[in-house]
Amino acid sequence: MKAFKELMSWIVPIAIGLLLALLIKQFAFQFVRVDGPSMQPNLQNNERVVCLKQAKIHRGSVVVFDANGVDPQVSVKTEYVKRVIGLPGDTVEAKNGNLYVNGKKVDQSYISKSERSSGTGTWTLHSISQENSWVLHNGDYKVPKGEYFVLGDHRSVSNDSRYWGFVPKSKIVGVVKVGFWNRTQPAKNNINQQWKHFFADN
Repeated sequence: MKAFKELMSWIVPIAIGLLLALLIKQFAFQFVRVDGPSMQPNLQNNERVVCLKQAKIHRGSVVVFDANGVDPQVSVKTEYVKRVIGLPGDTVEAKNGNLYVNGKKVDQSYISKSERSSGTGTWTLHSISQENSWVLHNGDYKVPKGEYFVLGDHRSVSNDSRYWGFVPKSKIVGVVKVGFWNRTQPAKNNINQQWKHFFADN
């Protein structure tokens, strides 16, 4: 009996700890490893970030989502990290590298001039949907209800909404935050705070 009590004194705290860890990962946050260069210069390949599962999604938020069922080239669960440009109901277009959402110019100071120009290009939701053979719902040239338009910061190499369309909210895991361990303050602000000044002043 004494041995059993001693054994349980070890097992119960471990079981409670594992349960708490599981609940936190399921409902609160998880750590995610960035794979590839598509979010450079603000997120680097193999960088560890936090994904907050209950955080509100804004224009300019960086999100993690499961690309299986979104990107036609993906057939197993694969987590992508991209920046939200268009919310449900938004119009999105690019003119000579400048992004416009609902006719308002987007602040793109978080990426280089070359990514703003040659990396971004000129397009509308209609033109890229035709070019890449994905369908706009009912011919509407807006981001559909319950879905998001996302781009990588490294536009010239990013595989994103320009090629395969929108990300359903059900596929989004959460919002990315860069932790205290990343001491590159401008890049940290470009991930954690960019949504606060999404539109350009002019």
